[in-house]
Amino acid sequence: MLRLDSIDLKILAVLQKEGRITKAALADRVNLTTTPCWERLRRLEKAGVISGYGARLSMKALGSASVIFMAAEIENHRSEDFRRFEQAILDNDHVTGCWAVGGGIDYLLRIVSKDVESYQQMVDEMLSSDIGLKRYYSYIMTKAIKEEPDVPLSLIADQR
Repeated sequence: MLRLDSIDLKILAVLQKEGRITKAALADRVNLTTTPCWERLRRLEKAGVISGYGARLSMKALGSASVIFMAAEIENHRSEDFRRFEQAILDNDHVTGCWAVGGGIDYLLRIVSKDVESYQQMVDEMLSSDIGLKRYYSYIMTKAIKEEPDVPLSLIADQR
């Protein structure tokens, strides 16, 4: 694991909130000159701490959509069954998040669909395909209370 100091954490905190900040402005914000800041940024990227840059899109501004969380259980628990299900999920553009979980279900999925009817059509296709979906439970999001893609940097600071 890469050792991060307080300046690295400042760089990461700024980038999580302002991904389009210029390198000169970033250096100024973390109290470094441009070259050392740029070297730290490259080191963080090369180590995989920074996995990419992107825009956060507002679904509300783009039109209506339904967000559904699905708890999914697969039929069998052999490694090839997990691989087949996971590949089908990777190939589905409407699944925007998928996590393997322990407990009574196997996966938790975040699905964005035009509406509930379109979601149900997708589920029907999943059930009739050979991906091993045995049982599912749907939870329709009615309101987003907190939706932060950021990593809490306090967790990292505690590990130093």
